[in-house]
Amino acid sequence: MGPIASVFGYIMDFLFRITSSMGIMNIGLCIILFTIITKLLLFPLTIKQQESSKLMSLMNPEIKAVQNRYKGKTDQASMAKQQVEMQAVYEKYGSNPMAGCLPMAIQLPIIFALYRVIYNIPAYVPSVRVFFDNVANPLMEQPDYVNKISELASGVGMAVDKVDYTVANKVVDMLYKLTPAGWDTLESLFPQISSTIAENAGKIEQMNYFFGINLATPPFTGFNHITIAWIIPILAGLTQWLSTKLISNLQQVDQDAPGASMMNSMMITMPLMSVFFCFSLPSAIGIYWVVQGAFQLVQQLIVNAHMNKIDVDDLIRRNVEKMNKKRARKGLPPANVSEKASVNLKALQAREDAESKAKEDKISRNKKQMEASEAFYNSDPKPGSLASKAKMVQKYNDKHAKK
Repeated sequence: MGPIASVFGYIMDFLFRITSSMGIMNIGLCIILFTIITKLLLFPLTIKQQESSKLMSLMNPEIKAVQNRYKGKTDQASMAKQQVEMQAVYEKYGSNPMAGCLPMAIQLPIIFALYRVIYNIPAYVPSVRVFFDNVANPLMEQPDYVNKISELASGVGMAVDKVDYTVANKVVDMLYKLTPAGWDTLESLFPQISSTIAENAGKIEQMNYFFGINLATPPFTGFNHITIAWIIPILAGLTQWLSTKLISNLQQVDQDAPGASMMNSMMITMPLMSVFFCFSLPSAIGIYWVVQGAFQLVQQLIVNAHMNKIDVDDLIRRNVEKMNKKRARKGLPPANVSEKASVNLKALQAREDAESKAKEDKISRNKKQMEASEAFYNSDPKPGSLASKAKMVQKYNDKHAKK
């Protein structure tokens, strides 16, 4: 994620330079623009994911029918037949079981990298970092610096014993968390450079505050300290719930279908998780979460309108064509889904019938041998004949076998 985060840092730096040239030097505005740009870049993946979900909602009844047909059957032949029939359903729609997971798998590293950048803006945005360096560099040259800065760091909740505050990056991380009161304390601790601190602190406050909210600190600082920042987690949870609701309306999930219960629980747990994280993490993360939630809400309305107009047969046809193109690149002939499924099922059925017939033939042969043996044993052959002597030997053997 490091390289991805670095790229996003340069994008954020570009946005900061553009807005600063217009007289608006604010990190909150850059986060909003940054979020909109990244969501637009990821929009094709969103469309792909929604198309897969649309197909899955159509496939679910057929998948459920196959599962019900083999419910309770755990023998190898039944499991193989179920697998073939399930694969036939996916190929019929030109889809595969992992189609809906791939876009999410691509997006996850991007999302984590976004959080990494927004969580620590100065570390990735050079145009912002310069104002912190203006304070950190002279600060580290002051007498008794380590003891004083360690005391200040403990006051803003940063580690003291495990952090080397002779490293500029660690000092910048600490300065990023300071409130206006913290900057005042810093000035009083280092009066020799108080003018430098005050000059840069003013610019940092201008950058780091968005409608009175300090983007570097979490909204929750105690139940006795309710601030305007509390609106961030509330909006994050609300937008998350609405967008999840729109997705569920698009998919029209059957309540008895596989994964339906998970979808229902996600409609509650995901918004609650959003609220919890946005209360606990810096408000900059919360701003990103709210903006991406609001953008996703609008985006989902557009996607829903698009998916309602889309010709499902045309979507299936395009998916089958893509599947056949992939087969062609591998040197395979185009897949005839119905024929392939029929051949596979017939082969499995023939093998199962052959095994069943062989078993029945064996039972029949054993039965006939037993009947012939019993008939011979109970018969009364002519005295002195070879058959009578054989019967006497058999009776003798049976008698001694019982003993």
